[in-house]
Amino acid sequence: MTSPVDLHRASAFVAATGLELTEVSGTRVAGHIDVGPQHHTPWGVVHGGVYCTVVESAASIGASIAVTDRRQFAVGVNNSTDFLRPMTGGRIDVVAEPVQQGKTLQLWLVTLTRADDGRTVARGQVRLQNVPLPGGD
Repeated sequence: MTSPVDLHRASAFVAATGLELTEVSGTRVAGHIDVGPQHHTPWGVVHGGVYCTVVESAASIGASIAVTDRRQFAVGVNNSTDFLRPMTGGRIDVVAEPVQQGKTLQLWLVTLTRADDGRTVARGQVRLQNVPLPGGD
């Protein structure tokens, strides 16, 4: 994993989701999340906000790694996540890859699939803007 920061230490919010990354680069982010009751709506299924958070996090991490050499990071400007099937618990595999990486904007596609059968649970795309790192005039 080639990340300039410890992502769980840097973001308590991402750590709270339980997202575990196994591969991080400027062209691919992969990992998984084990979902259960801590991620549920009052009706006992995984909350769509969990999927949106994982989609945005994976895309933002990859997009930011892609522009670190330019002293930039990427911030989401749009997140469109579709929820395709409900889950109550289990492992979800996460894969994020860029569709387009430009000088000022990037578009990443993130797919969340059930680890047990490979069926897609959610799919999202995130448009990100490349901005200067704080203090990096």
